[in-house]
Amino acid sequence: MRNIVAIPLLALAVILQSTLVSQFSLLAGYADLILVILAAWALQKGVTTGIQWAFLASILISAISHMPWMVTLVGYMGVVLLAALLQNRVWQAPLLAMFSITFLGTLFMHLLSFLYLSFIGDPLPLGTSLGLITLPSLLLNLLLAIPLYGLMRDLAGWVFPVRAEA
Repeated sequence: MRNIVAIPLLALAVILQSTLVSQFSLLAGYADLILVILAAWALQKGVTTGIQWAFLASILISAISHMPWMVTLVGYMGVVLLAALLQNRVWQAPLLAMFSITFLGTLFMHLLSFLYLSFIGDPLPLGTSLGLITLPSLLLNLLLAIPLYGLMRDLAGWVFPVRAEA
């Protein structure tokens, strides 16, 4: 039952990604709203549904982008697994973990995209790709990290309430 909240939230996030967020570009880079949401969700205490959210998000994003769903699935699963790993290690500094996951996740997604485009024969030069797409996207994702972490913390508290100690 708790996974049902992912369907309308991720559908709304994909709609926002394709309409509103894509209008705010920095050079040739765009924020990845879904990546930041998945990172923020997977960092919350008690959340066990990060893998399911990543799977659903990769299918939804693949419906609106030209990237195959397997590329986005590997990228989003990597973000969620990294978040699960850091959640246990950096528990006293959740914003540091959020920034770290956003940073590494953005680099990982852009690396996967670059490798896929190189494989199909349509790459940009690596320097151009880093300077015009990856670094601006990284900055925009980091700007979204704090407010989305707060929203996901509130949502996780509502979906996975912490039981009072007796």
